[in-house]
Amino acid sequence: RGALTAVRAAMKIKVLQRSEQDYAPTGDIAKFFRNPEPALHPFERSREYQRALVATKMEKIFAKPFVRALEGHLDSVKCMAMARRAGTPLISGSCDGELRCWNLQNLTCGSVVPRAHTGFVRDATVSYTGDKVLSCGDDKTVKMWSLEEQTTKIDPEPTSVFHCTSISNSVDHHWKKPLFVTAGDTVDVWDYQRSSPLSSFEWGCERVIASRFNPAEPALIASTAVDRSVGLYDIRANTPIRKVILKMRSNAVAWNPMVPTNFTVANEDCNLYTFDMRKLTAALQRHWDHVMATLDVSYSPTGQQFVSASYDATVRVWNIREQRSVDVYHAKRMARVLCCHFTPDSRFILSGSEDTNIRLWKAKANHKLGTLDSREKSAIAYRETLMEKFKRLPEIRRIKRHHHVPKMVKSLSSKRRIMREAASRKEENRRKHSKPGKHPHIGLKRRPIVKELE
Repeated sequence: RGALTAVRAAMKIKVLQRSEQDYAPTGDIAKFFRNPEPALHPFERSREYQRALVATKMEKIFAKPFVRALEGHLDSVKCMAMARRAGTPLISGSCDGELRCWNLQNLTCGSVVPRAHTGFVRDATVSYTGDKVLSCGDDKTVKMWSLEEQTTKIDPEPTSVFHCTSISNSVDHHWKKPLFVTAGDTVDVWDYQRSSPLSSFEWGCERVIASRFNPAEPALIASTAVDRSVGLYDIRANTPIRKVILKMRSNAVAWNPMVPTNFTVANEDCNLYTFDMRKLTAALQRHWDHVMATLDVSYSPTGQQFVSASYDATVRVWNIREQRSVDVYHAKRMARVLCCHFTPDSRFILSGSEDTNIRLWKAKANHKLGTLDSREKSAIAYRETLMEKFKRLPEIRRIKRHHHVPKMVKSLSSKRRIMREAASRKEENRRKHSKPGKHPHIGLKRRPIVKELE
């Protein structure tokens, strides 16, 4: 035994070891090692579904889109305008002829022009440089105002006044040139340095409602008119190109800034229609959820979403490829919404209504305002990925689709659904009991179109 003890004392034993402090990060968060082998995680899909379901419910719980109401106007807010870059002030015009400039960084009013026009301020726009504001009103004039972006001040006196032959319903500035277009009895294109229009278009209609420049093609203009038409004009050739006649009148038109061949019109039949200018025989998409006439439409700078304002006192957010709205915004005291606008950073939505208020909403209702750390951003991205993966499953789709709306909107939606189903049954029965081909099926995207003219 003594010899064995001596041998053990002489042996040198080496042990492989490592300290956790050498590879673990400092702090309360410990690194977690995970093997992604699918065979080791047989219930991964069910876990992800539960997480997606919880994320969808959390999205509804934390959906608080309303940010602030900008008060100050004494009459209905008729129009809004912003320059096409972030950090620019908001210009708003009301039905008592007042123009206001708002600082959106501090959510305060920077300056007021009390008697900018006699009667309504019909529309307003900001130049591509951001230092000029153009407004049109019931006094048959288009006035140019000087704008100080840093101080959000508008000069009380206009720098130029352009006299029109009729009341202009809308005005829009060119995206890259010192030109602007007005819509009244005719579609007129103006230059800063001239007191008369460069071009004037008239195509068999009494009055034009709205006109907008194309963001990519500098010579292209889209317009809507009271004869239920949506027309396209080319200012290089000084001729109309084509127009499509719809069953009901369109109140507003907006181009997609990322897909400049597409535009969306807000129609009196409660729907919005997205068209491709190369093929006007059918709409690319029919967007239906409003229960009263849609009055305005505005695209996000990303080109993936747009917002609409309606006579039913709601604002709805849409994806360009979906028929139903993503979200609906309303307030207890909000009246009919006359205008809407996306901010240049696409994070917020502005709406102007008949209750004299401008309301600021979040473009994504559940987004948190303020700074986010990296872990929070990763968690949000993970939850959004899971919701996108499982969005077609019934329970998640039902929760995602559910929105609280005013009682009037809810009852009108139910009535419209009953009427829509009855009309569908009637059409199917008529086709079933008639000779083949006598009553052909017409798709929903072709039904609002009466004819196309070139």
